[in-house]
Amino acid sequence: MYKKIALIVAALIIVPIVAILGYAATKSDTMRVERSASIKAPPEKIFPIINDFHAWTEWSPWEKMDPALKRTYSGPSSGPGAVYAWAGNDQVGKGRMEITEASEPSKILIKLDFIEPFEGNMVTEYTLTAKGDSTEVKWAMEGSRPYIAKVMSCFIDCDKMIGKDFEAGLASMKAVAEK
Repeated sequence: MYKKIALIVAALIIVPIVAILGYAATKSDTMRVERSASIKAPPEKIFPIINDFHAWTEWSPWEKMDPALKRTYSGPSSGPGAVYAWAGNDQVGKGRMEITEASEPSKILIKLDFIEPFEGNMVTEYTLTAKGDSTEVKWAMEGSRPYIAKVMSCFIDCDKMIGKDFEAGLASMKAVAEK
């Protein structure tokens, strides 16, 4: 009798775990999050507030999550080679960004390395497209997704979670650029 109960309990625990692990294995090896916003300003006005990490304190959604955030800047003040490193609370973690490409006024690529709470490497891309008296700003982040991240994605919708921050950042960027 106890043997049957133990087998049933084991099956009830193991089968869902195996199903989740199997499902996670079918997920994409890459992750991409993208959001966009229309900003009533020319690309030439928006480009500098993205291309200079010092200006991010005005619009980045993560800057507001930790008032005690520690920032360090190195390299040139803006453009390729500009580096921004941060260390903060559990919400913002620790990491480093470096601008790798800047094609004024339409595109900026950033190498993004997360150190804490999870290690990860991403590429962030901002594209600015003039549309009449406005600019469409696209903010995208893409990188590889290791197996453990695939398993986590069975429970956490990263697109929704990170996308919410992108939307807040784009709204703040809009407010700054439209001043």
